[in-house]
Amino acid sequence: MDGHQHGDTVVVDDKDPHFRRSQAAPARERVPGWGADLDPANRPAVPMERTPPRLEHWHPERPPEQPNRGVEVLHSVERPGLTPVYGTTSPPRGLSGMIRRAAFRYSENDMRHWMILLLADRVDVGEGILEDLAHGHVPNLWKEMGLASEWRHNRVGLVRKAMILGALVGVAVWALKQRDRRY
Repeated sequence: MDGHQHGDTVVVDDKDPHFRRSQAAPARERVPGWGADLDPANRPAVPMERTPPRLEHWHPERPPEQPNRGVEVLHSVERPGLTPVYGTTSPPRGLSGMIRRAAFRYSENDMRHWMILLLADRVDVGEGILEDLAHGHVPNLWKEMGLASEWRHNRVGLVRKAMILGALVGVAVWALKQRDRRY
């Protein structure tokens, strides 16, 4: 038992998970619904449960299609057309849009599809920063990248990342200076 002496009494930290586990009632008594599958008469869904389940709100007809207002919508090569409902708030544009179009040439079960989409997301972030700068708005990267929260909750990790980034920038600067000396 983790604790310390205070005179004649032993003080135990009740937040210690080992203490709580040793003092707690069995799971069956403390977790509502635990073991409900042991006795069919004790199942929470009985007598409503049914096999096969009822499909009360099932509509066999296809919902009406969303009108396309001239916005480019990328869709999977596995489907012949658009789904009835789709998003149009951020259509593909710029370099990230070109990368997204390339990703949608591949099937969704192909890893290249997803890796190219991840790359497009990163490029889109860079394009957003450049667009902000072009409009005279300097982004607050400290807040927008969550660095304040990272500093508060994972200070060691943030310092480690900063040191790695600093080392990489230092190596890049050194390599560029070496290249300039050769020419």
